[in-house]
Amino acid sequence: MLTSTEREVLLALARASIAATVTRREPPTSTGSPTLPDASGVFVTIKRAGTLRGCLGTLRNERGLAAEVSRCASEAASADPRFPPVEREDLPGLRVEVSVLGPLEPIDPSPEAFTIGVHGLVVDDGSHRGLLLPQVAVEWGWSAEEFLSHTALKAGLPPDAWRRPCTRVYRFAAEVFGD
Repeated sequence: MLTSTEREVLLALARASIAATVTRREPPTSTGSPTLPDASGVFVTIKRAGTLRGCLGTLRNERGLAAEVSRCASEAASADPRFPPVEREDLPGLRVEVSVLGPLEPIDPSPEAFTIGVHGLVVDDGSHRGLLLPQVAVEWGWSAEEFLSHTALKAGLPPDAWRRPCTRVYRFAAEVFGD
């Protein structure tokens, strides 16, 4: 979906947005690149010493890919409720990953309906929604059933909520790149 140049440009934009947020400047919203392809959504993940430091994103690409990457990078650095904001001294040790999401596809909630490492999942019961990116199951060594259960937990639901008839499960592919 993205060329290597587009990946590099988006990754540089994410890094610049994080740095701008940390130094209290206005994050950039454009790459200077003429056009970028559409995407369903985007997530930006920040790690330090291999440990998650922030990850936020959107399932709606309303402003264009560059603007959403910038916004999500800024918010991952400053607004992820699981972590304190990134500080200036953290910047040199950060690793940034961008996940550009394809469309959500409704699936029958079963472990056979998706592929670990290829698909991310969304579990939604109307009032609760949880999303896990494709790389999470690989990083943790989860089986397909464990991935479904952890996505339900991320939604604030019981681990077996994906089995309920009223719960909707979606899969999505993502193009994941970083440094």
